[in-house]
Formats: sequence, structure tokens, C-alpha cells
Amino acid sequence: MSDDRVRRRAVDLLPEERAAGSADPRAQAEAILAESDEREEDPGAAPSTFLEHRASGQTVTPADGTR
Repeated sequence: MSDDRVRRRAVDLLPEERAAGSADPRAQAEAILAESDEREEDPGAAPSTFLEHRASGQTVTPADGTR
């Protein structure tokens, strides 16, 4: 992870990330980027992640709607 990438992310923390508070925005940015990189490499790696895959035959057509 490049220092420049971490520095830019630390400067541009989202409002909710700032609201969570951190004594070390750089460490917070490193953690955010590490988790992001992990999710890119393996979308199912994030905690509480559940990927549901369905076949086209399992979809609902407009005529089969719930109304």
C-alpha cells in the first residue's frame, strides 16, 4: 500500500468515518484501504458477507409478482 494512497485517503475521510473518531486518521485510512483491497480480491471475505447467486430460472417474472 503506497504512502501517497494512504495519505490521500486519510485527508478524504468520509463524514461518517470522521464521526466515528480516530486519534490516528492515517491508521484509520490504512485499515479502510486494507479492508477495501481484501473485498476487491475476494468479495466474500468481508465479515457478515453473504453472496446469493441465483439461476435465471429462479427469478420472478412480472406476471408472477407479489401484488
